[in-house]
Formats: sequence, structure tokens, C-alpha cells
Amino acid sequence: MTWDMGDGTLVECSGTGTKWSPELGTGDSPDCGHTYTKQGNYTATATSHWSVAWQASTGESGVITRDLSSTATVRVGEVQVINSTGGRS
Repeated sequence: MTWDMGDGTLVECSGTGTKWSPELGTGDSPDCGHTYTKQGNYTATATSHWSVAWQASTGESGVITRDLSSTATVRVGEVQVINSTGGRS
């Protein structure tokens, strides 16, 4: 899988990636991730790369390759949180 993140970054991922679990929390992906550094709208494209080997009962064989893509707009914003006890210190 190739991800064009829309900010000039290409991310190559192999395999199925790591399934999220609570132990991972909000940390970075251990094998395939990206962090945007600026707010804005980005056009991200995911491209899956397929390769199928085949063989017929007649002895003929071959490989079929195909790339399939999908594009979406990603809106990146920023949230800042302030903890307050309600009084002044």
C-alpha cells in the first residue's frame, strides 16, 4: 500500500499493519503512520498494489498486476486543552 499524504510525503506500508489496541494509546504507528505538521486541507491518495500469479491446467501461466487508488480530502486542525482547577494559584 502506498499513501500519498498530500503534503509531499509518501508512506509505503507492507502487510496488513498493526491492529490498534489500548496498549498503543495515541502513540505513533509502529509500522505505518504519518503526522501532519501544519493545519489545512490535504488530498490523500491510497494506492493498493495487487499481483496475482495464475496457472491453467493446460500449463499456461502468468502474473496479473493492478494498482487501485482512492482519494479523500483530509482536514487537519489543532486543538489545545487547558486544565484548570477553577481558581487562581
